[in-house]
Amino acid sequence: MPKKIISIVVALLLTSSTMVMAGSTGSEELKDSNSTDRTTECFEGVSRAIFVFNHTLDRAIFEPVAKGYRKLPVPIRTGTSNVIDNLRSLLTFSNNVLQGDFKEAGATAGRFVINSTIGVFGIWDPAAAAFNLEKSDKEDFGQTLGAWGTDTGCYFVLPILGPTTVRDSVGMFADIFIDPVYQITHNTEFNAGIGNNNYSEHNYYYYRGTSGVDFRAKNIDSFDSVERNSIDLYASVKSLYLQNRLRKINNSKSTVETQDDSDWEEIDSN
Repeated sequence: MPKKIISIVVALLLTSSTMVMAGSTGSEELKDSNSTDRTTECFEGVSRAIFVFNHTLDRAIFEPVAKGYRKLPVPIRTGTSNVIDNLRSLLTFSNNVLQGDFKEAGATAGRFVINSTIGVFGIWDPAAAAFNLEKSDKEDFGQTLGAWGTDTGCYFVLPILGPTTVRDSVGMFADIFIDPVYQITHNTEFNAGIGNNNYSEHNYYYYRGTSGVDFRAKNIDSFDSVERNSIDLYASVKSLYLQNRLRKINNSKSTVETQDDSDWEEIDSN
């Protein structure tokens, strides 16, 4: 029962890491056969209703939690964010390999090794500071499917998990199984000394939950900016989500901006 409760809480927290509501100061310049204008809606009426539910839940729970997290001392928040990014880089590495981008895979692996050792589990980033291995964009299996030529499929909104497409929803669930952090925590159980042989599994949910809170806290101002400046918030979020995904798949620069643009990931969920 406790494990199920933790899983539900983590799923809720992931709302903040799957909603793409970035502030935009320009226009998206990417052109592609998978243009955002060509992405159809699966069931817009239902998606709009789910969007309202998710937005209400965010205002009631996730935003207050994120604001509380923001009150922590900056060094604590920075160190926590760095550790999360370091662990998340393992999923990026897996997708770098699947995409055949071995140069980026090597750089990602190098950053992980350096930051996990010299950087003390990733609290600091000596890979960038001392070895000029700058953090690259995060990769997920939805991006990998896009790189393989898979079409987006239609757009829709999931309860709790937020906006997605057919392709990205498949990628979201696939990421769980190709994520080394998930595999390690779920296949390396140990006895914690209190009769709990699944403690290591809980660590995965703590990691994902903390990741969601950290993401939401970084982008409070971005979320608020979009809400203030949008005539149709649902349409704005849809447009920004699709633009952001296209940029990531093409590994292109975009005019879509947030407080920390590298954090518009996962949309995930991961």
